[in-house]
Amino acid sequence: MGGVTLLLCPGFFCENMADYSYFRLQFIVFALVSASFTNIYVIQPVLPVLQSEFSADMVLVSFSVSAVIFGIAVSNLPFGFLADKLPIHPIILSGGILVAASGLICAVTKDLWILIAARFLQGIFIPSLTTCLAAYLAKTLPPARLNVVMGSYVAATVLGGLCGRLLGGWIHPPLHWRYAFVSASLLTLLATFIAVRGLPRVSSKTGQQDNSIGFWELMKRWELLRIYLCAMGSFAIFSSIFNYLPYRLSAEPFGFSTEITTLLYLVYIVGIFIGPATGQISNRFGSGNTLLAGSAVLGGGLALILLPSITAVILGLLGTCTGFFTIHSAAVGALNRKLSSGQGRANALYVMFYYIGGWLGITGSGLAYKQGGWSVLICITMLLLIIPFSAGIGECKSRTSASTGHS
Repeated sequence: MGGVTLLLCPGFFCENMADYSYFRLQFIVFALVSASFTNIYVIQPVLPVLQSEFSADMVLVSFSVSAVIFGIAVSNLPFGFLADKLPIHPIILSGGILVAASGLICAVTKDLWILIAARFLQGIFIPSLTTCLAAYLAKTLPPARLNVVMGSYVAATVLGGLCGRLLGGWIHPPLHWRYAFVSASLLTLLATFIAVRGLPRVSSKTGQQDNSIGFWELMKRWELLRIYLCAMGSFAIFSSIFNYLPYRLSAEPFGFSTEITTLLYLVYIVGIFIGPATGQISNRFGSGNTLLAGSAVLGGGLALILLPSITAVILGLLGTCTGFFTIHSAAVGALNRKLSSGQGRANALYVMFYYIGGWLGITGSGLAYKQGGWSVLICITMLLLIIPFSAGIGECKSRTSASTGHS
């Protein structure tokens, strides 16, 4: 939790936060982000079970994950706009209720298409809990601590993703996967009400200081666009691996059960530590070098996962998580460090590209896995590594140019 505590230093927020309980703020932010991400991946470990229960095609069943990711991508720009215009509290309240209600629909429906539609609706409103909160923090955070705090925010997303997978694939199978949706919905409602009651109000001036910058102006800046493309490419890789991992491990030569496969998702814990550490590394060595190092580690992890050995797969998954969360944290920090205004819109664009990458990755890799198997899927993800590598090279060149300009 060391990286998170920097978020809570006195004087960090606006004046009406001076007497606020910073430990309480830490709890609220971590709880809301974690609960939100629990909903995204709650069904991922049991995709083969859903395929059997609904008598559906593997690619169609994977829509139960890609639909929520696509919903997040679609709604991030509108919520980024709202984050720059409106107070965060009514946005969080309405969004949290709708995310939870959609989860309860998933828990009771017997129709796969209704489940997919409800998952899409969840995706539409999850940015009200995540993107808007990220903008709220970015607008109230001094630049010197921005890398570390954004890394801590990423750590909360990791915890939520892990909790969702454990709910769906490990905790509830003795009952039914539907109970996982009930649990996730209740957690979301609880975290929403705590956040609405406990998050400090910021001044109207703080909330409206960056309304002048539009999405297109941000998109025209190449140094920002390459960060967005980095997010898209890296998450396409990561989502592909973890979405089809249950199919890979349930087949030969492994033949693992859902419960054993879910245990391997515990490698996700790496991200909780990588997020805050990446902020410190980026501050010392630069975002470009950090992106390059993360891409190299991610590539090594992909190569190991290809081998038909459980030891190699575990090491490969650890490498994949380490590399991906290093890239993600460094990219988020680099993006926000370049901004003096428009944080809501800029972060919304980042998350939009990020989840478009996840949606494309899951959909495209599903077709690849169906036609050519695991080795074809891995080869495609390795080709996608060109994107974060290129972003890292671009950031290194920018840093060199800036240093030359100042000298």
